[in-house]
Amino acid sequence: MSPSKQRPLAVVTGVGRRRSIASTIAVGLAADGWDLVLNFWQPYDERLNLDRGDDDPQAVAAECRDAGAEVALAPGDLGDPALPAQLIGTHPAGRRVDGLVLSHCESVDSSILTTDVESWDRHFAVNTRASWLLIKAFAEQLPESHIPDGTVQGRIVALTSDHTAENLPYGASKGALDRLVIAAAVELASRGVRSNLINPGPIDTGWMDDGLREEMARATPAGRLGQPQDTADLVRFLFSDAGSWINGQLLHSNGGLQTS
Repeated sequence: MSPSKQRPLAVVTGVGRRRSIASTIAVGLAADGWDLVLNFWQPYDERLNLDRGDDDPQAVAAECRDAGAEVALAPGDLGDPALPAQLIGTHPAGRRVDGLVLSHCESVDSSILTTDVESWDRHFAVNTRASWLLIKAFAEQLPESHIPDGTVQGRIVALTSDHTAENLPYGASKGALDRLVIAAAVELASRGVRSNLINPGPIDTGWMDDGLREEMARATPAGRLGQPQDTADLVRFLFSDAGSWINGQLLHSNGGLQTS
């Protein structure tokens, strides 16, 4: 396939469970014509003990391939500072990564008084440091030059959260992520990058019990829980030409929850 006909390539992190936002994003991007590098870390998914199959990443990859995508599975712990550059370099020689979706996280509920230093450092290593290193490696492989007519060379979308109390290290590390991704929209403008965040609100990916599902649905003006597809649809728009005017934004895609 000639370069002009080649599908764009995206790295998507956090694709460990089929019932997840990241997996739904990956399948959607495959349908939209993207090839994919899919990162996951099975020990984290095992520790969460949420709804999953033994071969979920492989099943997601197969679904993406059915949509016409070339897919590379790239397991690895993003707490390792060497991994981000390796993920960006997973693609075949001479092929550029055009999109980056940061869907991974470390999340352990704890408070000011119950968080220990090891957990704090782990949250910031995975949620913030790895995201910075991924964005850095992504930007470094894009040419820096005058971009005529607002040409887009690379797209970044990160998933964030406004959790604070009782989920402190997660919320704090996501707050730092927000500043990082918004800075990328400005600092990487000369490389033609569009960089945005999505706060998806409460998405039903298997972590809620029936009582919490009912409570969150009642609290949401849209009258229902969010589904992974809701977030995936917004990522797909931001990765499309139609979404290229949106840049440096933290988008709340939550059914109006914050306005209730």
